[in-house]
Amino acid sequence: MPPVDSTMDKLVSLAKRRGFVFQSSEIYGGLGSVWDYGPLGVELKKNIKERWWRSMVHEREDIEGLDAAILMHPKIWEASGHVAGFTDPLVDCRQCKNRFRADDPRIKGTPGEPTAQCPVCGSKGTLTAPRLFNLMFKTFIGPVEEAAAVVYLRPETAQGIYVNYLNVLQSSRQKIPFGIAQIGKAFRNEITPGNFTFRTREFEQMEMQFFVKPGSDLEWFEFWKAERMKWAQGLGIRPDKLRFHQHGPGELAHYAKDAFDIEYEFPFGWNEFEGIHNRTDFDLSRHQQASGKKLEYLDTATNERFIPYVVETSAGADRTTLVVMADAYREEEVEGEKRVVMRFHPALAPLKAAVFPLVNKEGMPEFARRLYDELRGRFNVFHDDGGSIGRRYRRQDEAGTPFGITVDGQTIQDQTVTVRDRDTLQQERVAASRVAEYLEQRLRG
Repeated sequence: MPPVDSTMDKLVSLAKRRGFVFQSSEIYGGLGSVWDYGPLGVELKKNIKERWWRSMVHEREDIEGLDAAILMHPKIWEASGHVAGFTDPLVDCRQCKNRFRADDPRIKGTPGEPTAQCPVCGSKGTLTAPRLFNLMFKTFIGPVEEAAAVVYLRPETAQGIYVNYLNVLQSSRQKIPFGIAQIGKAFRNEITPGNFTFRTREFEQMEMQFFVKPGSDLEWFEFWKAERMKWAQGLGIRPDKLRFHQHGPGELAHYAKDAFDIEYEFPFGWNEFEGIHNRTDFDLSRHQQASGKKLEYLDTATNERFIPYVVETSAGADRTTLVVMADAYREEEVEGEKRVVMRFHPALAPLKAAVFPLVNKEGMPEFARRLYDELRGRFNVFHDDGGSIGRRYRRQDEAGTPFGITVDGQTIQDQTVTVRDRDTLQQERVAASRVAEYLEQRLRG
């Protein structure tokens, strides 16, 4: 058997130790596959989301932003096919009470038959026949839990874009082709979640729906495929760890004409974190039919009316954050000592720099504090005066902080500081008055 890759276990441990990700409700024993982002994690995820929003909305004239509500009219989910078709076949073990997907590769035999063996307790003949289970979370609007008041927590953000398509089109005065971008929470009652934050029950999506004229969809599909891979590589992810995976006939969703995933090679294997889909006119046609509202577009140049096709780019903010963390994680040996370092792209790093007084005397603490106060108005920086300077460097390496700024004896004499590069470990003297400019130049991109 191949050796077990323990990188994920080490990454999970570091994530808790340094304040990236915590198990939700941990003091009560935790809640399965729900995670909380700590001080460093929330900054990292925010930086990724802001980078996505800037590239999609601020740097383009043909994409508008939206923030649709999580709760929507239940008929939306009937029209989209989620009520009838958003299901997984599940089996239960009558012995140990565990639940599995019917296609779980750990199951030995065919579920429901006497020879089938439970992958957890090993019992034979205890697995039930598969039954369908809807992945949407239900809740109720109003004081009485009755069928008329049932609503769902949205399992995706895309439908909020489709039902607002006309509102955005008319208010923004856009013309096709144009897109609508949204970042927001979605919820799925996953039965087999796992691999840290890869598959969770509550997650955040970064989605853009691009509305195009039928017949131009193939061209735009190829355009957005290339753009999204370029964006992923721009996060500093190693190119050899990225690849496209095209959905085969058995994988394509019911709404898709074509679909590609962008996959990353995690320690647990290749898995997707973003999808590019040609959804044709499926969604707008269904909502036009179900709502009775005309969703056609009038091309004033040709006087044509048509329901737009949609090219979707859908990325998981949590999965993308996990990709960035997994790709940044390194174990290195420096001068005979092992160090763990998170090699984040400087623009994504939660902390941009840390300021250290070499020793807590001779005016160094006061100088370091003044410099820290000056920098934190422009950057997210950290002040640390505890322990040896080597230990402080190691802590910041694990946090992924690109630059360490040390105030030492020479600082008091000539007003310069030592700046240490996280990746090269090279150090250079920089005038304290120029540190902000120095960081600004190196944090671009």
